Amino acid sequence: MQFADEFKGKKVIVTGASGIIGGWIADGFRAAGATLCLTDRDQVKLARKIDDWGNGDHFALSADLLDAGSMKAFAEGVAERWDAPDILINNAGIYPSGFLLDIDIEEWDAVFDVNLRAPFYLSKLFALQMIGAGKGGSIVNISSGASRKMRTTVVPYCTSKTALDRLTKGLALELAEYGIRVNAVEPGFMAGSEVSPLSDEHVDAAIGSIPLGRPSSPRDVTSAVLYLCSEAGAYVTGGTLTVDGGNSIGTKAVFQAKKKAL
Repeated sequence: MQFADEFKGKKVIVTGASGIIGGWIADGFRAAGATLCLTDRDQVKLARKIDDWGNGDHFALSADLLDAGSMKAFAEGVAERWDAPDILINNAGIYPSGFLLDIDIEEWDAVFDVNLRAPFYLSKLFALQMIGAGKGGSIVNISSGASRKMRTTVVPYCTSKTALDRLTKGLALELAEYGIRVNAVEPGFMAGSEVSPLSDEHVDAAIGSIPLGRPSSPRDVTSAVLYLCSEAGAYVTGGTLTVDGGNSIGTKAVFQAKKKAL
């Protein structure tokens, strides 16, 4: 999908920007002419990314998404540079694996703090900035098909994404009067996260179950996010765009002797 110069001069925040999906989204907005503010735990990696871009007014700010004070300071830092952003991408998330009987309460809390509490608080902080600046805006929460498809050993993650779906709709409902649209994108499977590493066996099994037969690509994710933030998506709010190759609709497993239709 082509957006010409639609995002030229737009101010975009991407959380979790040193991760794979966050990096794809940041690169997509930069290619479309936007100015980026990136945040993540790995500030060295973010600084290297901005240096690699080579030009523009892009910058990185640190934020601990487990700490409300740190998130507030982050928002204040953005206000000092921009007054208010045009677009917020709540991408940061964690995906720990473990049976419910094995995980401890601290791990449960961390999943909900990063995957749900942080999107709520950052959306509130930056929506207030948008409203104060007298302009609308767009917020996109990066969710998952796991919000609708429970998986053994990742129940906290699935539950947090179900709640994020409801939060997306709630924010969309309450921010509509201010011209702020809120939507969610459910990207497809991709491996390589440093925050939540996966075994080779897990990766092979996951890709093997995807109806379209491949993992997600940068174009898949960025096209969906940019569409929802563009004029083409100006009448879309409270929606969820699933871009996962059919992974969340069911399983390809065939429980009979004949395994193929032809």
